[in-house]
Amino acid sequence: MNYGFVKVAASVPHVQVADCFYNIQQIEGLMRKASEKDVQIIAFPEMSVTAYTCLDLFSQQTLLKNAEQALLTLVGNTADLNLLTIVGAPLVTENRLINAAIVFQSGKILGVVPKTYIPNYKEFQEKRWFTSATELQENTIRIGNNEYPLDSHLLFTAGQATVGIEICEDLWVPVPPSSLLAMEGANILVNISASNELIGKHHYLRSLICQQSARCMAGYVYASAGFGESSTDLVFAGNGIIAENGNLLEESPRFTMQEQLTISEIDIENLQNDRQVNTSFMHGTSVLPTGRATRIPFALAEGSDKQVLTRPVDPHPFVPSGDALKERCEEIFQIQVAGLAKRLVHTHSKTAVVGISGGLDSTLALLVTVMTFDALRIPRHQILGITMPGFGTTDRTYTNACDLIRSLGVTLKEISIKDACIQHFKDIDHDPSVHDVTYENSQARERTQILMDVANQANGLVIGTGDLSELALGWATYNGDHMSMYGVNGSIPKTLVKYLVEWVAHNRVDEASRATLLDIVDTPISPELIPADENGNIKQKTEDLVGPYELHDFFLYHYLRFGASPSKIYYLAQKAFGDSYEKEVIKKWLHTFFRRFFQQQFKRSCLPDGPKVGSVSLSPRGDWRMPSDAMATLWLKEIEQL
Repeated sequence: MNYGFVKVAASVPHVQVADCFYNIQQIEGLMRKASEKDVQIIAFPEMSVTAYTCLDLFSQQTLLKNAEQALLTLVGNTADLNLLTIVGAPLVTENRLINAAIVFQSGKILGVVPKTYIPNYKEFQEKRWFTSATELQENTIRIGNNEYPLDSHLLFTAGQATVGIEICEDLWVPVPPSSLLAMEGANILVNISASNELIGKHHYLRSLICQQSARCMAGYVYASAGFGESSTDLVFAGNGIIAENGNLLEESPRFTMQEQLTISEIDIENLQNDRQVNTSFMHGTSVLPTGRATRIPFALAEGSDKQVLTRPVDPHPFVPSGDALKERCEEIFQIQVAGLAKRLVHTHSKTAVVGISGGLDSTLALLVTVMTFDALRIPRHQILGITMPGFGTTDRTYTNACDLIRSLGVTLKEISIKDACIQHFKDIDHDPSVHDVTYENSQARERTQILMDVANQANGLVIGTGDLSELALGWATYNGDHMSMYGVNGSIPKTLVKYLVEWVAHNRVDEASRATLLDIVDTPISPELIPADENGNIKQKTEDLVGPYELHDFFLYHYLRFGASPSKIYYLAQKAFGDSYEKEVIKKWLHTFFRRFFQQQFKRSCLPDGPKVGSVSLSPRGDWRMPSDAMATLWLKEIEQL
């Protein structure tokens, strides 16, 4: 495994209060388990060497001396492990006690990070024993017979991975140290903590961790104290949480008496891409002191041949599940309706013209138009739903188109394109029995001409139906269905279109419309530009020609959202789709995707206006500006070498 993933772990060991040598045995055991699982960075809770709830025992020299000796023993005993480890312990420096995170690897201490914000309210009384990092004068600390770097702004670097550390309360303040560490380069943030449980606190904590990982565009590894801490007044449930850029990747169960080892992978490449694309990210560095961070190199452990990706890879990244899908559908319709409503009001249009084929995309466009007219209190009959049967139109799609238009209360207008196309074939001397690109595109352009001219007659707007996936592949006729006066579906991927239509079927329409909509959802995707088969069924199926849209949408998401390379997309696709597709099938359609994506940019360079609804869009006015003559050579060559 490679592709920018770093395997991390948040570990919660058994502890016994003030029993340092027992505690380091538990820590070492978990370190060895983590190493066997190819973990490269592991974090243990705050004060994990002594336990957090020692209270005034922190003032006892016996505890402090044994804590230091236990720490050195742990470092020495794990010299055979090339695992970057962060543990917590009390350390003495400048005649003061600090709450410290000690970072070590392969038998060597690399640096010590002191806690910055020392809580001293309600159940917390750390200022009774500990000093803040802001009060320290020295930048080194003696542990045993050696001096080590000491600073709240230490960065531990290995290639693209840079680790920054904060301790418990540091996360809960308005400007956490991790925010500054992120701007100084940290893309993996570690928090070793001892946070007790209260009603509702855990939900807030998870939200805080996810938000901080999103704000910092970083991975966040949180390890908090668990079973074994004193229950005199507080209970510690044990929290291992790993988040990345706002997403919760993995977490441990709480209130268990078992030790916990929570493992996932942080995608450094994705994080670095987001930081690079979001040019505002580094603006805050102007408030940072020059040269504040000290960088300490370490070596990421190499994984074994059996190393695998444990984090889930969503095969349908545009389509959330459960209640989130319902919320997504409703919000998308609100965005589409708001965009179209503004355009109608601005142009003083009281009529909208929509070409209805009986397919998913035109159905979605019609539904958006109906909702918009309802919102503007314009009668639905002022929408013109035009069905334009041609040589490939089947009874199923024709019937569904007409039924849907009628059941929604839209004005139905039928205009056959057959005679016009036959005349056009005569005009350009084309044999109509030759079903080539001219034969197909002539029909698409004839339909667009009809829509445009009817819109002129009615003083209305032509509502575009093409979706994001079609635009990515160039699966549209230039100046045919490629063009409209406002494209409401332009940033909706094909895999999401059917769920939007289904959502309306189950939530917004009567029984008649519902039956039609659900049949449209089940209809094979086709442009219907080639005559039907002998049984009257659709002969020209889009996914047979360009490949499965679920694969193309997966490719598109990772390519545009994260700038992923073909080899990484190929690796992730195998993980995401499991046994659904053979490797060679994925590779074949990946090659098709990149070939078509580069070849068809000229169509995307002149798209009509349309609302952006998600993080991936192809508008030439904002999200994707690509030269029409760019070569796909590098990308295709990489695919060929897979």
